[in-house]
Amino acid sequence: MQDMDQAIRERAYHMWNEAGRPEGNADAFWLSAQRELLAQSLTQIATVKTAAPKPAAKKAASRKRKAA
Repeated sequence: MQDMDQAIRERAYHMWNEAGRPEGNADAFWLSAQRELLAQSLTQIATVKTAAPKPAAKKAASRKRKAA
């Protein structure tokens, strides 16, 4: 969780710098950074899940006939 907080902090700082360092908008920058990073994380998770190989289908065991 600390890694995510640190990533949000860094992204919010960069967004704040790019906006000209306005005063009084720390929460807005934090929330924007959080939303952006969470969206990226969800996209990565979805990509990994769709790229994961599906388990091979099991073949039905053939039945042996009893000798009469």
